[in-house]
Amino acid sequence: MSKPLTGKVAWVTGSARGIGKSIARLLASEGADLALTDVLAEDLKKTAGEFTEEFGIRVVQQVLDVTDRDGAAAFVQRVFDELGGLTILINNAGITRDGLLMRMSATDWERVINVNLTGTFVCTQAAIKPMMKARYGKVINIASVVGVMGNAGQANYSASKAGMIGLTKSVAKELAGRGIRANAVAPGFIETEMTHQLTEETRDAYMQAIPLKYLGKPEDIAQVCAFLASTASDYITGQVIVIDGGLHM
Repeated sequence: MSKPLTGKVAWVTGSARGIGKSIARLLASEGADLALTDVLAEDLKKTAGEFTEEFGIRVVQQVLDVTDRDGAAAFVQRVFDELGGLTILINNAGITRDGLLMRMSATDWERVINVNLTGTFVCTQAAIKPMMKARYGKVINIASVVGVMGNAGQANYSASKAGMIGLTKSVAKELAGRGIRANAVAPGFIETEMTHQLTEETRDAYMQAIPLKYLGKPEDIAQVCAFLASTASDYITGQVIVIDGGLHM
């Protein structure tokens, strides 16, 4: 019996570790061949090797800054040449540069907007070309609950993630006629390298705000992405799925 994503090719940005790696792992376990990019060269190479050995799939990996328009286009061409197409794009790469609005530097504002929002635009623009030719594709953007509700000290990050949601809905409307579906996943507080750096006091404060009283795991995000990547979700497009333990209702 074939796996649900057998014959599909998935590009996951920011896939060397954390949520991106968990998403890529689950897609691989369901049969997808992988195109992996990140700026963390050693971690990326290790992750690609793990997945090739564990799942016996084809993996193309490349160090790539998602804001590099020419680099993204060249990578998509490489994926098409080596893996035969591109079915799924997971825009996961993202950064934070937190700080109060009053003291936020222009550099911190611009870098977060460039990586999180412009990077999503750049990779989506590159990826939709083979999808349009095939008249089928899935674009899944990893936004954030703070893109829906805002957050003090994260004006740049919240704005970038809100922008991703608007971009998702526009892509869904513009490309539905070409068979391309676009959805956003909005995680809440998830156990990653980023949240491990929080103080105990900050973690406790977050925990009190979450009705389920625990932080999510990368696998919680991966499960939803796998569903959105599969044909089981073909009648879903332009939606934002919040995964936050009830933080935002």
